[in-house]
Amino acid sequence: MPQDAGSAEHAAQKSRRGRARRRALGLLATDTAAWIGGFVTAVWTRYEFHLPPGQLSRAATVGGLAALLYVAVAAVRRLYSGQHPLGSLQEVQGLASTATTTAAIMLVGLLPSPDRPVPASTPVVGGALALLFMLAARFAYRHRRDLAMRTDVRSSTPVLLFGLGDAGQGLLRAMVGDPRGRYLPVGALDDDPDKRNLRIGGVRVLGGREDIAEAVRRTGATTVILSVANADAALIRQIREAALQTGAAFKVLPPVRDLVDHRITVTDVRDVQISDLLGRRQVVGDLPLSGNSLVGRRVLVTGAGGSIGSELCRQVMKADPGELMMLDRDESALHALQMSLNGRALLDGPELILADLRDDERIRRIVRERRPDVIFHAAALKHLTLLQRHPGEAVLTNVWGTLTVLDACRDVARFVNISTDKAADPVSVLGYSKRITERLTADAASRFPGTFHSVRFGNVLSSRGSVVTTFQKQIEAGRPLTVTHPEVTRYLMTVQEAVHLVLQAAEIGRDGEALVLDMGEPVRIADLARQMAEQAASTVPIVYTGLRPGEKLHEDLFGTGEVDARALHPLISHVTVPALDPLEVSGLDPYDAPEKVVAQLVQLCSQPVGSAGRAAQVPLSR
Repeated sequence: MPQDAGSAEHAAQKSRRGRARRRALGLLATDTAAWIGGFVTAVWTRYEFHLPPGQLSRAATVGGLAALLYVAVAAVRRLYSGQHPLGSLQEVQGLASTATTTAAIMLVGLLPSPDRPVPASTPVVGGALALLFMLAARFAYRHRRDLAMRTDVRSSTPVLLFGLGDAGQGLLRAMVGDPRGRYLPVGALDDDPDKRNLRIGGVRVLGGREDIAEAVRRTGATTVILSVANADAALIRQIREAALQTGAAFKVLPPVRDLVDHRITVTDVRDVQISDLLGRRQVVGDLPLSGNSLVGRRVLVTGAGGSIGSELCRQVMKADPGELMMLDRDESALHALQMSLNGRALLDGPELILADLRDDERIRRIVRERRPDVIFHAAALKHLTLLQRHPGEAVLTNVWGTLTVLDACRDVARFVNISTDKAADPVSVLGYSKRITERLTADAASRFPGTFHSVRFGNVLSSRGSVVTTFQKQIEAGRPLTVTHPEVTRYLMTVQEAVHLVLQAAEIGRDGEALVLDMGEPVRIADLARQMAEQAASTVPIVYTGLRPGEKLHEDLFGTGEVDARALHPLISHVTVPALDPLEVSGLDPYDAPEKVVAQLVQLCSQPVGSAGRAAQVPLSR
């Protein structure tokens, strides 16, 4: 079998070399004819189409000599070696410089002769004509090859491209250069008036966004592709609506931040996603992130199996840590995480740690034995309504669990606590518990040598239990979409944005503070429900259920008295967080009546700084 494979490869190489030799010989013959024809034409026009006797043969002879000289100069420059694509700008530059050199040598050779075989202007005019003929031959070959590479009309989908910037033209070239491609561009649209009626890659620009319906009708396109890689949500919604009104399908190119590592191809085209339509500014990708703080470091992620934790693990792995430890109490979540990272899930590696934050001794032992340098604390209970009914669980996991980790992390270099916008002026058990963790982290920052800080962001799109996944499941089940209030708004982020912010905190966060991302404008959940309902295959009603206990109509990014200070980056705020004495927290009774537990949490959130004295010598455990 290996011998057969080697023979096949040898045969393929031999075939490629044969084609290259044939092409080189064909170009030599073409270029020789071009020089002879150029010189003959130059002499012919010089004598106004009435050649003296013998002049034609002399012109052809001198043209042949020029062709030989040209071939010699081209051989020195390796012009026929195939180092540049045929008809490319690089080859044109090589042809022009070689032709100029040849014409100059011929002119210098003719000028001193008193009895010239051809007029002195012949090398200049003939050289220019020869170059024109050579370029014409190459462009004709290139055009014929491009036609052969065109997508088969019978097996492809006719598409209309909107946007012919760099990304759009890159996509257009990819489409017209794939003979087996699934898309055939039959027209293009662009709002730039200077591009109207242009032909780019053989595809005509038919107008702007107001001409979508007419362009679809004229071209017969069945799909409209938005090929603007940096399009904002308003443009996406407008073009999508116009395309759907014509009965055409709608697809998009992903944001430019997802395309920077490779050339645009047809496979980049995808269906529109809800994050494309939300009006969220994908600002985190503009933030500088060197990742140097994680290179070679031992990193521990708690809650590694969750939506935030798993994406955090994926991005941390790209920063080349010395060791990545992934801790979670959910064995199925760890199994899924390892599968997504390695393509297999044997569950036998030391990187997976099965443990519960409620087990004080187990957490302390893990940190003592594994000695992490950086800890990202993502483990928490997050479902607001359940925690309102069971506030003791928030105490056990969110509050005391964080205390356990903080107590064990006295010697770590950096600790990043993941919080939520619900911690700003909290009115829910989730918000109370996360605000307390921010304050406990600030207290640890004042007492331990490492850097301890929090990160605060909004709802995460497509995380487990998020509004988007809830709506998707309701649509799949054929049920109405449930929205609490027509005017309710939330700050929404993609999981990639949220995790990038967490990693950013590890770079620029300072002791005791909370970092808050500028998340743009909040999104009306009713609008989100309407947009998702419009994408459903069947009609989906929207039902309003009323705000639940602990829910705000509008979330806040900053609490009362917090100052929006952006000291290190215009998109990240640094909020001062008052420390909370851990002795106050250790007095909570999670098994008390729910209303009493909530009252205790409320009191701790509003506990004035230093009310119970410092706890510098008191461990954080209960």
